[in-house]
Amino acid sequence: MSQNRSFLGTGWSFPPTFDRNLKSVLMVSDLDDIVQSLTILLDTSLGERVMQPKYGANLDKMVFEPINTATLAEIDDIVRTAIIYHEPRIRLIEVTMATHLQNEGMLPINIVFEVRSTNSRFNFVYPFYLREGTAGP
Repeated sequence: MSQNRSFLGTGWSFPPTFDRNLKSVLMVSDLDDIVQSLTILLDTSLGERVMQPKYGANLDKMVFEPINTATLAEIDDIVRTAIIYHEPRIRLIEVTMATHLQNEGMLPINIVFEVRSTNSRFNFVYPFYLREGTAGP
């Protein structure tokens, strides 16, 4: 088995996927690893990880809140704080939310970031579901 020595990081895929033929877990590297890390960070509630109680974004507390300026500002702050404290590989440039899908129960959170080691700019959209039972596949 060859080892990927990516300077951006290599980790297990999420959700963990096992390859029976290789008798190994599927690994992700570089930008894929960062994007999966952001997804895990934003999906995790504060206190959910026993050994890292300050890890997570706590977006779940915003699920049933009305979409108004105050709620959007709080979501923006939650996302920014989580990324700044828990994802050192990137520099956060912008967080915006598209409210046009709120009637369908979703608030896409657009995150623009720059990978510190390469100065490359990327965009990631996190699908934040506003109501229980509206999660995608």
